Amino acid sequence: MCAIHQPNLLPRLSTVAKLLAADVWVVLDDVQHARRDYQHRARLGFLDSTATRWLSLPTHLPNGRATLIRDARLTDPGRTRRRVEGVLREQYRASPFWPAFAELLRPLLDLFEVTGRTATITEASTLLLLNALGWSGRVVRSSNLAAGAGRTQRLVDLCRAVGAGAYLCGTGGSRYIEPGRFADAGVELRWFAVPCAGVWAGSRSVSAVHALMLHGPAKVRQHVEAAR
Repeated sequence: MCAIHQPNLLPRLSTVAKLLAADVWVVLDDVQHARRDYQHRARLGFLDSTATRWLSLPTHLPNGRATLIRDARLTDPGRTRRRVEGVLREQYRASPFWPAFAELLRPLLDLFEVTGRTATITEASTLLLLNALGWSGRVVRSSNLAAGAGRTQRLVDLCRAVGAGAYLCGTGGSRYIEPGRFADAGVELRWFAVPCAGVWAGSRSVSAVHALMLHGPAKVRQHVEAAR
């Protein structure tokens, strides 16, 4: 089963749950970077309130609005590394689960010293969360695969390129997907959605880090597995 999703910074729990349910994550890195999306930023919750705040990676788009995700660049990797570490510590150090997460976070922070690519950081941040929840799937980047034009046809072609018999589609895709194209290609279309209460509160808007710091990896993993 295949899930196709852009690399996001510390993605939302709904996104992480969808990727966890897939065997292959096709990282959609050759589409236009969107400044108002989650590609270079994450919404963080507070442990003791319903308030939220943004954590962003200052990003330069060499080709302006036409810049592809894979071509976006961090404007100041060193400074951004310090900010990411500082904001996350400030936000979640009171959680009993923070010390273990801080250790998992270290390789991601070190990555800022060796790359200026925003997508490299955001993809790694997604894998950090997936690995923390026990994912053992495969990662392939869309820029390394052949796919046709058209939003639905592109998804179909990417599924076929990785040998997937099924495509896992989140709630966002339901607004534009053409199911017939999947049927014609022999690829099963499976819809994926998560609950809204309990562990899942805010899962469509707030980073999965928040749920991990509130409930711990074991409880989150249990609920994610139940939602498959």
